[in-house]
Amino acid sequence: MNRKIRSLILCGALLLGAAVTSCSSSSKNIPTPQLDDPVAGEQIVDMKTSMGDITFRFFPDYAPKAVQNFIQHCQDGYYDGVIFHRVINGFMIQGGDPTGTGSGGESIFGSGFGLEVTPSLHNIRGALAMARTNDPNSNGSQFFVVQNNSLDRTTQTLFKDAKSDPNLTYTDVNSVSRPIAGNFPASILDSYINNGGVPSLDFEYTVFGQVVSGMDVVDAIAAVQVDSNSKPLTLPKSSRGV
Repeated sequence: MNRKIRSLILCGALLLGAAVTSCSSSSKNIPTPQLDDPVAGEQIVDMKTSMGDITFRFFPDYAPKAVQNFIQHCQDGYYDGVIFHRVINGFMIQGGDPTGTGSGGESIFGSGFGLEVTPSLHNIRGALAMARTNDPNSNGSQFFVVQNNSLDRTTQTLFKDAKSDPNLTYTDVNSVSRPIAGNFPASILDSYINNGGVPSLDFEYTVFGQVVSGMDVVDAIAAVQVDSNSKPLTLPKSSRGV
C-alpha cells in the first residue's frame, strides 16, 4: 500500500499488558467498508507497540465520535507507554488505559460517550472497537482489537444457513436476539465464516476502525503468557512513538 496517498499519524508506543440500533431492511443494500481497500487521502494510524506496528483505518461516517476520540488521543500522546492490560488469545487484545488497570482512562470530551453502532460495521477479525463498562454511555479511551480467527462450529453453521434463510436470528453478548437478515450483510457473514471474529459483540460495542496491516503483531500479543486477570506477565520495554 502506498503511504504517499494517505494521511498518516503515528500513534504512541504501547507496552504489552489489553443507543443500540438495528436495521430491518435488506442486508443487500448495506455498505461494508471494513471489507473495502483504503482510498487515497484516507486517514491512517500506525500504532507502534513493543512487538511491532499495527496499522488502522477508520470509519468516521459511521462512528464519528469514536474516531475523533482515538485520533486525538494519538496526536496528544495519550497512549504513549500505555500497556495492553487485558489479553485473551482467541478473543481480543485490550488497551488504552493510562493506569494499566482496566479501570482508568477518559475520552477527549471529558466524560463517557454513547454507542455508535450500525449494520455496516462488525466485530470481524481485525476490528478496532471501543471498550466500555455495562453503561452504554461509558466509552472513554480504552479500545480493543478483535483477534479471534475461527468461529465455533454452531455459529459457523448458523451463519452459513442464514445466507439462504432470512428468518434465522443470532443472540448477542447481552442475550438480545437479532434477525440476521438486515443486520449481517452476506459479505460480513462470509468474513466471519472464513476469518473469524466475535459476532456476539455486534451492536453492543462501537466498531470504528479496522487493522490494515499488523495482524501478525496482534496475534503475537494475544499469545503472550498472562496472569489470572488476563494481564501479560512480562512488560517489554517501550519506545515512544514519533
